[in-house]
Amino acid sequence: MKTLYEATTTATGGRKGSVKSDNSPIDFNLSVPKSMGGDGGDGANPEQLFGAAYAACFGGAIQAVADSEKIEFNQEDLSVTAIIGFCKDDDGFFLKATLDCYIPGVDLKTGEDLVEKAHEVCPFSKATRDNITVELNLLLDE
Repeated sequence: MKTLYEATTTATGGRKGSVKSDNSPIDFNLSVPKSMGGDGGDGANPEQLFGAAYAACFGGAIQAVADSEKIEFNQEDLSVTAIIGFCKDDDGFFLKATLDCYIPGVDLKTGEDLVEKAHEVCPFSKATRDNITVELNLLLDE
């Protein structure tokens, strides 16, 4: 295994604390949403951070698959929206994820194929596979 890049980020104070990365501009406070018993302050929360990372990585995976298969579309307008749910059942807490993928200018079959293949190669999808429910949605041009 060859490590291409490592990121170091430290969280201090749990969900009400702060996060800071050693080698990037990440340096901000965290807050707990009101729906989870917090004050709903102006800080981010772990689900937002995970959603941002998953959406960006999944978008990159779509681009990589499209490039390898010579599928052209306006990659600047590609978007992935991650909705991360913090859930609770009788066994405790868990996450669920929905990824809404907008791939401009592709037909339904091509779009579905890109999304499915991206889900196979995306490192975040690999990390979550069989651990959380991930729903994949393709949004098409009207």
